[in-house]
Amino acid sequence: MQTYAIGDIHGHFDLLRGVHDLIADDMARHGAGQVVHVGDLVDRGPASAAVVEYLRCGIEAGQDWVVLRSNHDRLFTTFMADPALRDPCLRADLSWLHPKIGGAETLRSYGVRSAGDRPIEKVHADARGLVPQADVEFLNSRPAWHRANGVIFVHAGVRPGIAIEHQSEDDLCWIRAGFLDHDGPFEALIVHGHTAIDVPTHYGNRVNIDSSAAYGGPLSVVVIEEGEVFHLTTAGRVPLQPPQAG
Repeated sequence: MQTYAIGDIHGHFDLLRGVHDLIADDMARHGAGQVVHVGDLVDRGPASAAVVEYLRCGIEAGQDWVVLRSNHDRLFTTFMADPALRDPCLRADLSWLHPKIGGAETLRSYGVRSAGDRPIEKVHADARGLVPQADVEFLNSRPAWHRANGVIFVHAGVRPGIAIEHQSEDDLCWIRAGFLDHDGPFEALIVHGHTAIDVPTHYGNRVNIDSSAAYGGPLSVVVIEEGEVFHLTTAGRVPLQPPQAG
């Protein structure tokens, strides 16, 4: 059975529905499969609330969907718990509501206005009244990794040399240095997002599927079946090949 993996969504509900349509068409030809979303449901895009509700309700209704924990989704739920709390991996000069992070757009999708221009206590009070607790609990309960079809799916990456069961959540949600520059094998092929690139890319030991939906790029989906990786497009499956040795 094939496994599908969708990259970082960042509040683009229209793009999410589009790739789910691609998956439905592919399943009609190849049979059912599980769908893994590698996180970053929220921030920067216009419809984070719709994305979270759609995925939460789909899973509650029995869809074979997996949604992974990620740094942006973690920033959202941390703010909802206590706006004074800081994620230890976030740069000291940034906050979730900083324009570079995009939390204000997430709150706007829930009906919280002018989140970047009002006292944080008032913004938080509005958010507590408008963001469904079911959405917060859903994001908080997401797993940080998933294994299927001989592949490990995470949001950001893994720390080399550490078994997936012993990886820290901070690394699984945030890592770049030490992972992206590692050219040796991992315990399995790693499929991840978090680091925006132009198109899904197979590096041999990992596959990055964050094709910059947060910055105006497309939302990408890959298919893993019998050890092969394919980029799923409107023209069908396109083999995603690692670089040739030598």
